[in-house]
Amino acid sequence: MEHWQRLSAEHIHIERTLLLPLPVLRQGPLIPLLDDGEHVRIAVAEGTPLPWQLIDDYRRLLQQDVTPVCVPRDDILMLLNQVFDMSSASAEQMLEDISEDDDLNRKIEEVGDLLESEDDAPVIRLVNTLISQAMKDRASDIHIEPFESEVLVRFRIDGVLHTVVHPPKGVQAAMISRIKVMANLDIAEKRHPQDGRYRVKIAGREVDVRVSILPTAFGERVVMRLLDRSSRILTLREMGMSEVQFQQMRKVILAPHGIVLVTGPTGSGKSTTLYAALMEVERDNHNVMTIEDPIEYQLGGVAQMQVQPKIGLNFAAGLRSILRQDPDIVMIGEIRDLETAEIAIQASLTGHLVFATLHTNDALSAAIRLQDMGVEPYLLASSLMMVQAQRLIRRLCPKCRDARLSTAEDCRVLEVASEELPVGSTIYEPNGCEHCMHTGFIGRIAIYEVFMITEALRNAIHTGRGWTELRHIAKQQGMRSLRQDGARHVLAGISSLDEVLRVSSEEVIEVEA
Repeated sequence: MEHWQRLSAEHIHIERTLLLPLPVLRQGPLIPLLDDGEHVRIAVAEGTPLPWQLIDDYRRLLQQDVTPVCVPRDDILMLLNQVFDMSSASAEQMLEDISEDDDLNRKIEEVGDLLESEDDAPVIRLVNTLISQAMKDRASDIHIEPFESEVLVRFRIDGVLHTVVHPPKGVQAAMISRIKVMANLDIAEKRHPQDGRYRVKIAGREVDVRVSILPTAFGERVVMRLLDRSSRILTLREMGMSEVQFQQMRKVILAPHGIVLVTGPTGSGKSTTLYAALMEVERDNHNVMTIEDPIEYQLGGVAQMQVQPKIGLNFAAGLRSILRQDPDIVMIGEIRDLETAEIAIQASLTGHLVFATLHTNDALSAAIRLQDMGVEPYLLASSLMMVQAQRLIRRLCPKCRDARLSTAEDCRVLEVASEELPVGSTIYEPNGCEHCMHTGFIGRIAIYEVFMITEALRNAIHTGRGWTELRHIAKQQGMRSLRQDGARHVLAGISSLDEVLRVSSEEVIEVEA
């Protein structure tokens, strides 16, 4: 029997693969190959008994003899997922089928409870298709938004919302009921907000879905956050750090104690940065523990705790318990209140290295925010080592970006010296093609503002200096703003000038009287 070392998509006969259902083919597993001119070949998994029943099924379907070829099992499973993923219907196609069935829409609207509906299959397929299409489109969130006479479904892709489909108003109640069933929520409750979660498998990938349901004037609004459990954790360099920023982060990771804060709005990649930082830690020699809400990635060698407010397990309570487990490094998903902040600071002062996130607009505001919470300035000055603000900017699509020459105005708005972005340098702007779904962008990368705590800054925090004074000292010591850091991505052709300006705030320019 013929043996192949590797199997790729170019060898697959897609039409023959789709003749049998995916679950049946996975049992073999097997997948039909393109003809070589003499034989009809089918790939089977090496090292396992031949699935003669399936092979015979194909003989009958094709009315030809078939020849088995042994290939790695994982290659077959991966390619089966790809073929059926590509062939699955889009949400628009599903809605066309549903819209044509007026009787189905009327029944759904009358029943209102998916568990009692006899014609629920199309709605189930629609919800499944929306989730599957969102994963194919790299969406992080699905929004189902009801209005007076229509329903909008929007995907958040690379941080920006895009309208995908307009389901019929009559399908709204059934869609939301189906999502409630999946998330184990109360179908009858339509007056109060509800939160839930569930897990699905799409093309072999496990996806955690967090569901938030909010009653509005025209029905319940649903937002589903998609977390791909099979995705790989990025390294600090892959996140977009410069060499200087990477070395600064490495320095604090190797410190024996202190607090490292990562700040930014929701969806700016704070947790991903902290996960990447923990991956740099020698976990074999350290006891690393986290408390999160939710646990987004599973980290090998790390004890991870999920916040559960319903039973009183908040960040403060969980952090107290963690500190009794003799940790070396602790990661706190978010500092939300004075109690959590005080415990974190005490932990850093008693020999623990603490990583945490905080919601502020820039790095320097973190010190002010903690003081506003009630943290004593002398404690903050003693424990804080580094604050890093960050944003995610979209990467330009390499297949359709348009080149242009930079101007002096570009240099001014990015707040960089002319030698960093010389006039006449080639920079790029978005265009749009099928590869990037006509957005001009595909994927994201981070820009950073790193606030290293020096002796001068420590003294300024200790004496309760304000944001403006802290900013002045930090700028004197070389701190670069988010816009200034984004300039390197613009010059490298990774992102556009407008994209950097979109996510960053303008530098405050002080005018002397």
